[in-house]
Amino acid sequence: MYIASEWKDYEVIDTGDGEKLERWKDIILRRPDPQAIWPKQKPGLWTRADAHYHRSTKGGGEWEFFKKLPERWSVKYGDLEFYVRPTGFKHTGLFPEQAVNWDWMANLIRRANRPIRVLNLFGYTGGATCACASAGAKVTHVDAAKGMVQWAGENRKLSGIDETSVRWIIDDALKFVQREERRGNRYEGILMDPPSYGRGPGGEVWKLENELFGLVSACEKVLADDALFMLINSYTTGLQPAVLNNMLTMTVGRTHGGRVAADEIVLPVTCGGVLPCGASGRWWAE
Repeated sequence: MYIASEWKDYEVIDTGDGEKLERWKDIILRRPDPQAIWPKQKPGLWTRADAHYHRSTKGGGEWEFFKKLPERWSVKYGDLEFYVRPTGFKHTGLFPEQAVNWDWMANLIRRANRPIRVLNLFGYTGGATCACASAGAKVTHVDAAKGMVQWAGENRKLSGIDETSVRWIIDDALKFVQREERRGNRYEGILMDPPSYGRGPGGEVWKLENELFGLVSACEKVLADDALFMLINSYTTGLQPAVLNNMLTMTVGRTHGGRVAADEIVLPVTCGGVLPCGASGRWWAE
């Protein structure tokens, strides 16, 4: 398992009955999590929640606040800092389990000791973008949502990263990659964090199971000859680590050699155990 265990400002306190209890710096949130199908370990702790997201039987849901919270606040991970806030879709603007991948990529970039260009697809609010840029890479951050790109830019500034380190692109991921291939642009590192389902800026429908292999194949064509890494994240329950392993082996592994590994990605739970958070597939040069 890939375990994101180095957080100080974030903690999964307890899990169970389809929910998780989390500390984001000094604010405690209670949110749904369908993977937590076991009973709560310490039910008494759950009364500490400052806000609770209730899922609706009709889809979506809403927050119940037990005290007035700031509109947004920040959490730190090492030298990085990110804004978080309760959004209308239960999310907070950060997936803390990805910190284990931030560290993996940052270490590869630092050890390379040469200019590294990174392409971050479905870049969301820029956690991986900031991690790679802080390690010295030049990052191209791509997301179809203008609001998410703006949020990522604010995180870049909050983390003290030079504005020349990141290029911001609002576009459909696959179309952008295809244009980069035609332009002859290449990257030493590529990562993608695609949603299970979504729509592009032109109304394009994205369904992960149907689109992922084609996207990975397209990305392989814009990997530099001396590439460092490719990372695929998946939150779709049906896509096991072996699926990601096969995809990377059949594409970048065949053309670039190197090594491939894939595993579950998890967060430690203070009351015991771990919380499953999807899977990650990694390719890196030997």
